[in-house]
Amino acid sequence: MVTDNNNDKIKTVQYASEQEQANRKRLCDQMFMLSGTIPHHEFLLNLGLFLTRQNLSHILFMNEIYQQILNVHGIVIEFGVRWGRNLALFESFRGVYEPFNHTRKIVGFDTFGEVPSIHEKDGNADIVSAGAINVPQGYEKRLTEVLECHEQESPTAHKKKYELVKGNASEQIELYLERNPETVIALAYFDFDLYEPTRDCLCAIKKHVTRGTILGFDQLGCHDLPGETIALRDVSVLKNLRGYKIVHSPFSPTQSYVVID
Repeated sequence: MVTDNNNDKIKTVQYASEQEQANRKRLCDQMFMLSGTIPHHEFLLNLGLFLTRQNLSHILFMNEIYQQILNVHGIVIEFGVRWGRNLALFESFRGVYEPFNHTRKIVGFDTFGEVPSIHEKDGNADIVSAGAINVPQGYEKRLTEVLECHEQESPTAHKKKYELVKGNASEQIELYLERNPETVIALAYFDFDLYEPTRDCLCAIKKHVTRGTILGFDQLGCHDLPGETIALRDVSVLKNLRGYKIVHSPFSPTQSYVVID
């Protein structure tokens, strides 16, 4: 179900039941109330108060795929950033597992606005309508501030190791790789939920992956979002393989990943 946020007219997608939504709103209300009660320097220490099972499962899944690349050289790319939670997680995982790996750059691609177009292979569910998932104008500037805060927690904080690329990713990924021809990709995570940008970015990166590269997907096999799955099937980056395994994690019913071998 697609709903509007009354404050900013931000369209979001809700899969939860009305009871679940009500409970999560109650939890959010408590979070805002306690933010004025718990001292600010202790608030981040107590985020476990507000992590639901689903939120924690997501973190565990992203941790699982990051662990797969610890012995793989290259950068991390997310295609479809939205609010940026995964980019922030990747920064934290880098700081935990490989704090001195200053070459592990984390790059996020997003329009930071409405999607450019919908392809016929994306189906006709409300979730893939134009503007179904958007962010406020200029949000990428706020996200940059958040990512910079995470950067400062790193032992090599003097080296900038993150980048946001705004615009149509189908075009921007080609330009990025032209500017950075030395790019090796250890992890590419796809969260466009759409056929065309997923297809185009998969095609663009095929010369920049290596053995052990992880291709992560947010919505493979999803009935309402078929485009991502069709794009993976269509792109030649995997067609030259005799077979590939889509790895399912116990932490997530929808997210999965492929290991290039």
